[in-house]
Amino acid sequence: MGDGPGPTARFIDLSQAVDAGQWEVDPVRHEVMSPAEGGRHMAEGMRRHHGVEFDPAELPDGELLSLDTLTLTTHTGTHVDAPSHYGSRAAYGTPRHIDRMPLDWFQRPGFRLDLRGEPVGAIGADRVRRALDEAGSVPRPLDIVLLHTGADELAGTPEFFTDFAGLDAAATHLLLDLGVRVIGTDAFSLDAPFGHMIKEYQRTGDRGVLWPAHFVGREREYCQIERLANLGALPGPTGFTVSCFPVKIAGAGAGWTRAVAVVEEGVDGVSE
Repeated sequence: MGDGPGPTARFIDLSQAVDAGQWEVDPVRHEVMSPAEGGRHMAEGMRRHHGVEFDPAELPDGELLSLDTLTLTTHTGTHVDAPSHYGSRAAYGTPRHIDRMPLDWFQRPGFRLDLRGEPVGAIGADRVRRALDEAGSVPRPLDIVLLHTGADELAGTPEFFTDFAGLDAAATHLLLDLGVRVIGTDAFSLDAPFGHMIKEYQRTGDRGVLWPAHFVGREREYCQIERLANLGALPGPTGFTVSCFPVKIAGAGAGWTRAVAVVEEGVDGVSE
């Protein structure tokens, strides 16, 4: 994987912010303790736990440190789903939690697939093959595939959770057959919207339309990155490295990530 970004590397932020001011299915609560409140909090803690008296007014400006407390799910903002998120059992053994996944999965060459303009629903393998043809190459084993659907333009609105396209099982298997182990999307989910899937199941009686991309993870071990952003800023289908290490949360089915693309550029500013 090389020795790290060179001096002319360009970084592209591929992450959505965790923002309590935006609309979420599971609302975020963000409580801020100001620096002044932090000083009083410290003084009270020292008195209560250690019997030490301290006047926070003696601090510069009467302030110590701020403190943020957030209440949110591990699926808020840009995050990586672990195999244990897909179910408690798998054909390959016990699914691993996010803190047990190999780190070398999460810093690899990236491969962007252009899937913009698709209707709400599930994208099939034929459409993915066409996107691969348009890209002019295929991902190599362990490349990180990013699905550019354009859904991130709706981030922060209720429509972000209802108006997007995901993958069906065949399309997911196609990418895994190429040796891919991390698939990312700028949509809320790698599957079609919840409401769409349930309506399709009620219409057809086919259980295969229910969370097919996630349930492929019960057959084959892989991770998803959901809620990416800014994929249009990438230099092309290839030519960049993705870094998306998940936060190490013991026993969790997902972990937040600050996903970033690194583009190595020559002295003339052209990506290499």
